Amino acid sequence: MTDIDRILDKSEARQYSPTALAFYGDSVYERLVRLELTLKANMPADKLHKHAVKIVCASYQARAAAFLLQNAFDEAEGYIFKRGRNASGINAPKSATNAEYRAATGLEAVFGYLALTGNDERCCELYRIIRNNIKE
Repeated sequence: MTDIDRILDKSEARQYSPTALAFYGDSVYERLVRLELTLKANMPADKLHKHAVKIVCASYQARAAAFLLQNAFDEAEGYIFKRGRNASGINAPKSATNAEYRAATGLEAVFGYLALTGNDERCCELYRIIRNNIKE
């Protein structure tokens, strides 16, 4: 039996490591990207993928995180973001700076935290804010 329908309370979710939150949040964020692109245009998957890469890359997510930190995150989200950004064991790929990758990890941690606590509406709200304010 799996627990895939389980919703965590906020205190329980805060006990998860920031990298575990980011691990899950990466998929939550990418799902929103893929949904947006699929609904926006019926095109071959390779074109959709090329466009998605621009939105899920660390540099884009870092700009989005900086905007949300200043304009949209509540106190709890800011706390989770900072835990994710400051987590140990984060090594940036060649395509991103260390700072970008850390900020992207923080953003993904927020999406993971929100999704695990059943706050899908807030995930969608933050995603809309990102897409309405951050250029590719």
